[in-house]
Amino acid sequence: QVQLVESGGGLVQAGGSLRLSCAASGRTSRIVAMGWFRQAPGEDRKFVATMRWSDGKSYYSDSVKGRFTISRDNAKNTLYLQMDSLKPDDTAVYYCVGDSISVGWIADEYAYWGQGTQVTVSS
Repeated sequence: QVQLVESGGGLVQAGGSLRLSCAASGRTSRIVAMGWFRQAPGEDRKFVATMRWSDGKSYYSDSVKGRFTISRDNAKNTLYLQMDSLKPDDTAVYYCVGDSISVGWIADEYAYWGQGTQVTVSS
């Protein structure tokens, strides 16, 4: 099993920045991809960004492309999401995800989930 723990959420004004972290533990050698989803109140979980662990190739949703950057620290088994130029529409609970099979854009494709961290962007 793999455990994921997020940190770094909070309240920020529109135009500001936040950096989320996700520490992975357990059988991390199984990880093929890690990424982020988010869920706003009353909405389904939506893809934000993901990274293929073997080569670091990253994918982003159109809504965050150019504003968010996914990165990793292999030595620390930690994934990051740098969020810049934040908008009120970015307000959501952000979930770190991981999978041992493939990289994807659908929530059901990910076997491992963190507990989530709240990001609130005020206008």
